[in-house]
Amino acid sequence: MDTVMKILNLYAGIGGNRKLWGDEHEITAVEYDPNIAAAYRHFWPNDELIVGDAHEYLLHNYSNFDFIWTSPPCQSHSQMRQYMGVTSGQVKPKYPDMKLYEEIIFLQANCKGLYIVENVKPYYEPLIRPTAILQRHPVWANFPIERIDLPSDNIEWGTVAGWQESTGFDLTGFDVDKRTVLRNCVSPILGLHILNAALGKTPKSEQMLFDMEAIR
Repeated sequence: MDTVMKILNLYAGIGGNRKLWGDEHEITAVEYDPNIAAAYRHFWPNDELIVGDAHEYLLHNYSNFDFIWTSPPCQSHSQMRQYMGVTSGQVKPKYPDMKLYEEIIFLQANCKGLYIVENVKPYYEPLIRPTAILQRHPVWANFPIERIDLPSDNIEWGTVAGWQESTGFDLTGFDVDKRTVLRNCVSPILGLHILNAALGKTPKSEQMLFDMEAIR
């Protein structure tokens, strides 16, 4: 019998990471932007959805869950923003958002359940060494996660249509910045791979390919 977990999905966006998780787990999602939260509710009506501050919610509720996935704001850490935006003068430099390291340290010291903190590759040497680098995502977790090579696809990357195809989300009719929301989505395949690792499962490559088709 499969393990049913109470899962906390923080900074949930539209739920790219949870797309292939199914509905057997008890999932609570926290998203700050009400328009993005409305899209999440549309795609995942069985999840408990909280529109609010994920950072504060984690502080007061971390002990109520078996598995925590948190993806703190990543833009201020991003290599792309720094090397393409700041150096070219398109955007101004900004302080790195320390919520990332606050949550890593907090979970390392206090969380008795399973957790993963996901972010982007930073333009600086990470202040805390990641547990693993999965595709473009450094992660900090308290369980082992094997490296994964996602199947390649002939997708027009960098366009809303391409991102919608790669993630399987159609955002037509939603009042959101589609490009930003889709670009911030974690690959559903990667999301499933990490959940399976937390559950102690190792998916076969054939199952990964099946799941790639299931996204669409």
